[in-house]
Amino acid sequence: MREILGWRRGLRFRRKRRTERGTAVAPLEAALRCATVWDWPVLPGAGLRAVVAPKAKGAKGAKGDAGARARRAAPAAPASAACACPDPRCVVPGAHPFDPGLLAATTDARMIRWWWSARPDAPVLLATGGRAPCAVSLPAVAGARALAALDALGMRLGPVVATPTRWAILVAPYSLERLGELLYTKDSVPASLRFHGEGGYLPLPPSVIGSGQVRWERAPLEGSARPWLPDVEAVVDALVEASTSTPGGGSRLAY
Repeated sequence: MREILGWRRGLRFRRKRRTERGTAVAPLEAALRCATVWDWPVLPGAGLRAVVAPKAKGAKGAKGDAGARARRAAPAAPASAACACPDPRCVVPGAHPFDPGLLAATTDARMIRWWWSARPDAPVLLATGGRAPCAVSLPAVAGARALAALDALGMRLGPVVATPTRWAILVAPYSLERLGELLYTKDSVPASLRFHGEGGYLPLPPSVIGSGQVRWERAPLEGSARPWLPDVEAVVDALVEASTSTPGGGSRLAY
């Protein structure tokens, strides 16, 4: 197990060097790989729009006019980013389906190329469940603790997706009934745990969403026909324990 994890870390370091050399994977390439190599249905996320800070009014007179001209000539830098959807209070900016809706998720390469030709920077969303992976996500600090605990147990893990605020462990598809039976046996389940099953979705690398860059904390092995996935039963105990024991990770829902 340690050799496999070390190899994965090496892959991440090599991928980082490729990114620094300007050959980072584009969203279209990532979406096509998910759909055509791994048979995971994907669709573009809502994406982000820039929120530009209002310009300060220039003083009157020659100097004021010159200052105004200089400000108009300089490019406006976004003060922040908001979701491109119509909801001004969107809690997951950029990281959810909007147009098209979730039911449009597909493995059709022609449709995927058409979507990303129109919106090349759109986030890549995985439609979870069915023949695609499911996932369990939790706040980032608790996620790091859970992975350390699973490694200590010698647990074999598949891909792990990370954002600055949350980590998600991809697991084999499960039904809502099966998940309900599993959680019923627990004394308590932290509200910060989120389960991405049938009818759910998850942003995948190299998407950029409101919380920041999406990356692989544990990347799929290079050359694999389809990434291996653990059963949800194998990981949920460690995730519940990590969320409960992490300050702020038990009851607070961190997006």
